[in-house]
Order: sequence, then structure tokens, then C-alpha cells
Amino acid sequence: MRVIVVGGGLAGLTAALELLELGADVEVLEGADHVGGKLLRGDVGGLEVDLGAESILARRPEGLALIERLGLGERLVHPSSRGAAIWTRGALRPLPRTVQGVPSDVPALVASGIVAEAPVSRPLPVPDHDVSVREFLEPRVGGEVVDRLVEPLLGGVYAGHASRLSVRAAAPQVLALGDDPLTAAAAPRDVPAGAVFAGLVGGVGLLAEVLADRVRELGGRIRTGTTVRALSRPGAGWEVFAGPTTDVEVRAADRVVVATPAAATSRLLSEVAPEAAFALAGVELASMAIVTLVVDGALPVEGSGFLVPAVDRTTIKASTFSSQKWPWLGALAGGATVLRASVGRAGESGLLQQPDERVVAAAVGDLHEALGHLPPVTAAHVQRWGGALPQYEVGHLDVVATVERDVAAVPGLEVCGATYRGVGIPAVIASAQGAVRRLQGEGDNVCDRPVDEEQR
Repeated sequence: MRVIVVGGGLAGLTAALELLELGADVEVLEGADHVGGKLLRGDVGGLEVDLGAESILARRPEGLALIERLGLGERLVHPSSRGAAIWTRGALRPLPRTVQGVPSDVPALVASGIVAEAPVSRPLPVPDHDVSVREFLEPRVGGEVVDRLVEPLLGGVYAGHASRLSVRAAAPQVLALGDDPLTAAAAPRDVPAGAVFAGLVGGVGLLAEVLADRVRELGGRIRTGTTVRALSRPGAGWEVFAGPTTDVEVRAADRVVVATPAAATSRLLSEVAPEAAFALAGVELASMAIVTLVVDGALPVEGSGFLVPAVDRTTIKASTFSSQKWPWLGALAGGATVLRASVGRAGESGLLQQPDERVVAAAVGDLHEALGHLPPVTAAHVQRWGGALPQYEVGHLDVVATVERDVAAVPGLEVCGATYRGVGIPAVIASAQGAVRRLQGEGDNVCDRPVDEEQR
């Protein structure tokens, strides 16, 4: 069986690995000049660091299982125990325990100064239809909790807004709190043992590099700089049109896996699965950038970093003190400090159009204000991620169901990636593995697929 995988990000590479291990002949076509998607490492000031995702949700099994499978288990590490903060009301304030932003310890929240007044519980029936995170939470816990806790946490994951993101798709843990979220969040609960997040010595981007190497070792072919322009199904098989517009090549395949962002997938499915294509065309994408800095000396604060509420109208929406968070990087940096700042929220791309120097200057200005002092910057890098984060807006799960139903009706076609049922590394891996399983058994009913664990 010959399979073409369109897209060489984490989803595409994972699908390729699964297919190769089943004995398929696999070719991966990637439009960019590198594979790995948002898993990317690069040199900043002589240090090899992550320029994209830098941590993995450890409470889902798929990411850690793939790491072990690729022989990277000895590199698996967890963040230092230093706490995170919220930069709001003119100070860095300790982030209290929450359930996706709903406080579990109201006295600690009040003591932190994040909110001006203690939130009051207002139980209301859970709606039987999808609503935004803000529409669900604000009447039950108050606007301040949404603005200064929930919104920055959502911004860190989706670069989105609580007023538009779906509570069912983007904040399922909030929905699970029921009609009285404040009381439910404070109730005793069984918390899974172990760290919430994990990383790799050398950077999480190493996962994509080793995954690509394994695909090649198993005989898979990876072509970068190759844009797929159209798909056609003239008979029992597939034709994949790829390459520059002046020299398009046609490749034959028995199966096709499309592992590209929503806009590209919509374009590719327009002829073969038009209902899915139309649904995907409505998925908004947020652009953002990660500014990585190396500074000469230690930071004046402890902790692993901070989040910023959108209502405070800063340039940066979060900062990670990478060499304080990851001991391996701290040892590598020596007396220097590596930190990152995230810039860009959905619908706010003005600064991202500016030259790197202006983006760095804006981020450094915010960091000076937040920290009180920032040691001299010795190296800086801006990594732009255009259209990188799908927005799980109200009704997103209906969109996903439409896509899955339409794609399921087309023999030999599958889709996977962050667009559908989770944007984190484990969810993307699970999406790719599910796509391959469905290709194996085309008669399976995929319209009733459960929401991934991360989305419950």
C-alpha cells in the first residue's frame, strides 16, 4: 500500500511512522524547508534551544510513549518545582491552584492580589448547547476570575479569547465542574500522581528530529519545500499534485493522510470532500511569535515564568524563564539566563508585522517592567508562527463532527492534527494514530469517535 502524507509536522511524521511499521510505502510531502512544524530547535547565543513548543503534557500517555518508543526515555525530564505567576495590577503575583483557571483556593487567590474582591459562587444550570468560556463562567464566578485567571491560561494554550472559545472544546474541565464551578473546584479531588508537564534534555524539538530520522530509517521518504496543490480521486486510487505552479508533479497513491492546518486542508479537500472543506474554511487561526532572549546574569525573581491577562494590555501574553524552569538548560547557560516571551493573540497581529528589532524591543520593555530589572540582553531571536493555533470557537466540536463524517465517506482519505481534538503534543500524536487506525479498517464508524482525554 502506497500512502502519501501531506504535512511533515508532528501529526504527519507520527502518521508516517505508524504506517511504515504496518508495512506501507510512505512518502511525506512538506511545504516548509524543515519538518516538525511547531517543534523546532535553533541556536540563540550559542545555545541550542526550543523555538516552538518546549513542554509536553505528561498526564496523557501518547507523548511519553512515543518518546520511549524512539529511544529518548533517558532524556525525559520534568520542570523544576518553582511556581508560576500572573503579572497583573502592577506586580508579579503567585498563581493559585485552579481548574483551568477556576480557583481551587479562594483565600489564596484573594491573598495574591490578582483579584480585587473574592469571587462569589452563583450556581446556574449547565446549558445543553455549546457556549463560550466567558458566557459559561462569568455569570457563575464573576468577570474578574475570567479576565485575570481563565483568560491568560487560555491565551497560553490557544492565543485566543474567552469570549469566543468553546467551553466544550477548549475548556472541558471547566464544563465538568457543573452548575457551581467555584464550589466544585474547591472540593477535594483525586489528582493524578506525578508531574503535569515534561520536557527533553536538549529541547522538545528533538522529538521531531528523531521521529523524522526514524521515518527515514524505516524507508519512508520525506520531501521538504514541496507544496501539495490539489488532490484527485479519479478511480480507486489517488493523485496528488505537488510542486511549484510552473512544474507540478502528479504522484499516485492508494491512501492519503492530510496533516496540514485548517486552511490548507480546506483547500485540498475542496473537490474530494467539499462539506469538510467548507467546515474547515471557518476555523480561525491565530498567529503568534516567540521571542527568545539570552541575558547576562540571573533574573531578580524566582519561578518558572508568568502569564499576563489581556485586560492589562501588554505586548507579551506570557514569559517562561526557561533556564530556571529546565535544570539542563540552566546548567548549559552557565551564568546567563534564557527566557522566552510570547507575543500575539487571535485578531491582534499588528506587532507581528513589524521587524524583529521592534518585536524584541517591545518584549524587553514589558519584561523590564514586570521584573523590575532585566540583565543586559546578549542574544535574541524571534520565531514567528503564522496561523499556528486553531481557534476552538463555539461550535467547534460540530465542525469536527462534520469533517469526520464527510472524510469518512471518502475511501482512502484521512485527516489529523491540532485542528480537531486537542492542540497539545499528546493530542496531536493521538490524532495521527487514530487516522492510521481508521485507514486500516475503512468500515469503522468514525462519526462517533470519543473526544480525546485532553478535551474532556
